[in-house]
Formats: sequence, C-alpha cells, structure tokens
Amino acid sequence: MKSAFLPDRGVIKVAGEDARNFLNGLITTDVDKLKPGLGRFGALLTPQGKIIVDFLITEAPAGHGGGFLIDCPKALAEGLATKLKFYKLRAKVTVENLDLGVLAAWDGALAAQPDLAFADPRNGELGTRILIPEDLKQKLSDLIGAELVDAADYEAHRIALGVPRGGLDFMYSDAFPHETNMDRLAGVDFDKGCYVGQEVVSRMQHRGTARTRSVKILLDGPSPETGVSVMAGDKSVGTMGSSAQGKGIALVRIDRVADALDAGQPLTAGGLALTLAEPDVVRIPLKQPIA
Repeated sequence: MKSAFLPDRGVIKVAGEDARNFLNGLITTDVDKLKPGLGRFGALLTPQGKIIVDFLITEAPAGHGGGFLIDCPKALAEGLATKLKFYKLRAKVTVENLDLGVLAAWDGALAAQPDLAFADPRNGELGTRILIPEDLKQKLSDLIGAELVDAADYEAHRIALGVPRGGLDFMYSDAFPHETNMDRLAGVDFDKGCYVGQEVVSRMQHRGTARTRSVKILLDGPSPETGVSVMAGDKSVGTMGSSAQGKGIALVRIDRVADALDAGQPLTAGGLALTLAEPDVVRIPLKQPIA
C-alpha cells in the first residue's frame, strides 16, 4: 500500500446549525447523504453552470466538533471560503480555512482507520483520503501500513485512472461539470433540490448536449506539454492536460475526435502522437425512441 501527502490540497470547515441546508442549496452534491467516514464529490458553480472549484466533502464526527470538511485545491481554498461567506447572509454558519492537508492512500487496505478518513467517491481505485496536518504524514502512513511516497506517484495513479484535475486538465470558471466527467464520477446529484447553476447542468443532462469531454489517452514516447492543442490533421479538436508514465488526459470535442477516427486521421499534440485509451467514449449513443 502507498500513501502520499498532497501539498496542493487545503481543507475548509463549514459548521453551525444551518450548515447542512446552507451547503445543500449551493453545491452539486447531496449533503443530506453525508455522514462521518463518508465522502462525496461536488463543486460550487457559477450561475451559468461552470465550475468555480471542485472538491471532496465529508462530515466531521462530533469528536472533531461536527460540521463539514471540504478537501479542495489549496490555491483556491481562501477564495472558496470567501465565496461561501458571501452566500451565507443570515444563515447560522461559520466558515474557516483549517491548517490541515490531505494524505492519499491507495493500492491496499488500511491497517487502521484514522479519524477524518473516507474513501474517495470518484473511483474506488483512488483509495482513501485522510485529513491531517502535514507533520503527521509519516506517523499516519506507518499507522495504516503504507509506504510514504512522493505526491508525483499519486499524480501518475490519478492520471492512469483518467480522473481530471482542475487547473491542469480543465480551467476553473471555464468548464461545465459534464465536460470534466463529474456526472460520471458521482459529482452531481440530479435528484436533489436546487443549487447554484443547477438549471444549466440539468439541461445538459437531459438533452445530452455535452460535446466536450475529458478522455484518457496513451502516449508512445515523450509527453506533450500541458495546454497544447490536440490536433486531427490541421484541425484543433481539444487541449492536452496532465500526463505521466505514457498516459494522459485531454479535454476534447468528442464529435470532432469521432469524425477523425472514422476518417483514419491520427491525433497529435505538440507534434507527438497519441491515441485514445477508450475510443468508444467519443461515440454519442443515439437516443432511443419513446414507445
């Protein structure tokens, strides 16, 4: 089993008697389904339905003061806290940026169950998240029976699983949840009540209008730079995201990529060849007629 402290992650706490309802009216995931030891994937969106910040969220047990803990990009933590405070109005909630980070553990079962630990809800192979101060990373790794490795090892694992990361595989405030596969990674609850941006997300879901998607790619040789265009012949069909160890993630127009595959056109990024790990993901299924 491996573990890695993720220096790019921060933790925000939202507490108070109105915290659950407050968050449920703002974010894409159903906070009513949360409990200590359980995590969910979600995001705060603009009113136009684009991702301001995505995150994992869990409920803190009573022994840690209750409330909800949000595992989010560290660079966006302060901004997220400010945004939540802006929305709170008269709600009885507190929002604070904690001095905690995230230890990810994968490829095995934990030898012990620490506090503030939960399974990553996006993909079972991503393992477990544990919210701790950085100076406890070795002690906690020993406790759970994991070898502490570099965060780059976790990044390679994430990329191999095709789980997008904001700021690398898509840009914040510029991507819809469907484009980053949040609908496929349990990041959007379509049966919950209203939240910011909900109308746009629901319309994309019911109309099947998502034409841009994050896809897994395979590389035979050096990795293209993040941000370069993915090309089919002389036409741009997407943007290269993160990559490691011969695998990567790209944000592409699936209809254009499908046309390129049908025409036998190779895909490149920065002049380097790439292939889709799962070519069928760019095929939009035909809607079944209603009987």
